[in-house]
Amino acid sequence: MKALLASPLLFMLPVALWAQTASSVERRAGHVEIKNKAKARPMASESVAAAAVLTPAELAIAQRVHVGKLPCELGASVTLAADPHAPGYFQVQLGKLKFHMAPVETTTGAIRLEDRKAGTVWLQLANKSMLLNHKLGQRLADACMNPAQLLVADVMEKNPTPSVLDAPAGRPGPLAAGPAVALK
Repeated sequence: MKALLASPLLFMLPVALWAQTASSVERRAGHVEIKNKAKARPMASESVAAAAVLTPAELAIAQRVHVGKLPCELGASVTLAADPHAPGYFQVQLGKLKFHMAPVETTTGAIRLEDRKAGTVWLQLANKSMLLNHKLGQRLADACMNPAQLLVADVMEKNPTPSVLDAPAGRPGPLAAGPAVALK
């Protein structure tokens, strides 16, 4: 008896599921209106329009971001493009990975773009750039350089900055004078 009752329900289940996924039904005062769920989802341009408006300082940071295809170490490359629908935002792509990033102010002067949802950060220094996944604690791409960064990297390699442990010219280093207190 239970098998006879269950068989019509099993037959109707796929039909009911299909009807739910295909459209939604809205009832108003005896009037039934069918709406397609695909139209109810926000389009990509609508979700970008919902992006937060950036401060003038963040927009100034966005002006200094290097865009284009940047070659990185190990044969990788990262492509940065300004988002035409959201001023100050950038589309960053590494292979099949795509991120929507916004500038973030830093105390060091480094240019930082973040995609908080994906947990990724783009850091742009004078001599190189890198793409990080701070949720996983990994570098996705390192030593990415455009021509201007390549020049700075070459100058830094030829003329390295002195270490804080190096002695200034004409004065002995901290270890040359010997220990201040004799050890027994």
